[in-house]
Amino acid sequence: MSKSDYLRLADTIAAEIAAGTLKPGDRLPPQRSFAYDRKIAVSTASRVYAELLRRGLVVGEVGRGTFISGEARRGVAAPGEPHGSRIDLEFNYPILPEQTALIARCLEGLENPAALDAALRQATSTGTPAARGAAAAYLTQGAWSPSPEQLVFTGNGRQSIAAALAAVVPTGGRCGVEALTYPFIKGIAARLGISLVPLAMDEGGLRPDAVQKAHREAHLSAIYVQPAVQNPLGMTMSSARRTDLLRVAETLGLPIIEDNVYGFLDDEPPLAARAPDTCIVIDSLSKKVAPGLTLGFIVLPPRLRESVTASVRSGGWTATGFAFAAAQRMLGDGTVAELARLKRFDARARQRLAADRLSGFDIQTNGKCYHLWLTLPAHWRSQAFVAAAARRDIALTPSSTFTVSPGHAPNAVRLALASPTMEQLDTGLSTLAAMLTAGEDDFDSTE
Repeated sequence: MSKSDYLRLADTIAAEIAAGTLKPGDRLPPQRSFAYDRKIAVSTASRVYAELLRRGLVVGEVGRGTFISGEARRGVAAPGEPHGSRIDLEFNYPILPEQTALIARCLEGLENPAALDAALRQATSTGTPAARGAAAAYLTQGAWSPSPEQLVFTGNGRQSIAAALAAVVPTGGRCGVEALTYPFIKGIAARLGISLVPLAMDEGGLRPDAVQKAHREAHLSAIYVQPAVQNPLGMTMSSARRTDLLRVAETLGLPIIEDNVYGFLDDEPPLAARAPDTCIVIDSLSKKVAPGLTLGFIVLPPRLRESVTASVRSGGWTATGFAFAAAQRMLGDGTVAELARLKRFDARARQRLAADRLSGFDIQTNGKCYHLWLTLPAHWRSQAFVAAAARRDIALTPSSTFTVSPGHAPNAVRLALASPTMEQLDTGLSTLAAMLTAGEDDFDSTE
């Protein structure tokens, strides 16, 4: 079979998915059976399945087979946007009932002509001395106290990740990431022409020996890691694991891009406290404050300041003057610190509720964080469970969203606990528990 023929066969399956003949969660036959039914070689069937995986139309679940993912687009699969589900357990947007009033009080006077005129002017990637000072003071955590001169700013955390990646990983280069990782880094890397290399994890997080192995097999340019409140698994690296990881990174000369966006929920300071010349710390106000009023932070070793600031400018990732003005006020008067304190209590209350409602099921989490990882019983598949939850107006994220290698998704889902009200969260978790207990066929038959 020619290349065009196997692509036409993949197009046929894609059309069946688009038409609804094949639905999210449906299982494709084993490749050998598919080849027999289509009267093609098994090697050709393997190429068809690989093409469907590349397009994001199917997902492989380890030990279970290949399933329709419901993604109808070509290219790198990425999370969508909030879609108005009654109970959103897909996106983590912690907005407390009292926080709008707190922010409003802090920003009083910013609408005055003189203040607004300054806020509407063009900003720079390094901000003002006052902004750098306020950000450095706030970001100080335990033994880590960054200098204001280490700060570079972007519009949000994703732009900070993109700027750091672009600065330290060349086009065509390779960056090691946790095998289950923050989903948006996949799209960022694809657009920068960077290959992501999945690195093995265990109960302690990223394994240092996996970094050594990947670098030995094909040179890595950097590592991207979430040491505190890892997304999606929730774990925080132990002190011993941090020491081992830093030793390997420094021996190999690998910069570490350290995502600390969820770090405010934990007490562990960043890796940069131990290795300031190795680590680039990424943070933002999106979780601490709100996604609509955010600012991205990059804390750099001095040797990388010039290359990262150039990356921010060339990428068009410079924050607006209004974002600087608002952030400087909120950081300076303690509003951000107070919101972070309140959200730590909120996250723990939601975790307690989730632990109670999902008691008896296989969950992995951190009692301090806003998400949890639910491994599904054998009678459920990840994509089918997400589709069944959606029919009940509950949005979840399947495991395939967090995997770097197509076809290596565990049979699990992530639950984001931050967005719903506590009442909605209680209802959603209770509904999911009933689904898990009843099973796919039994639960659907009650509709």
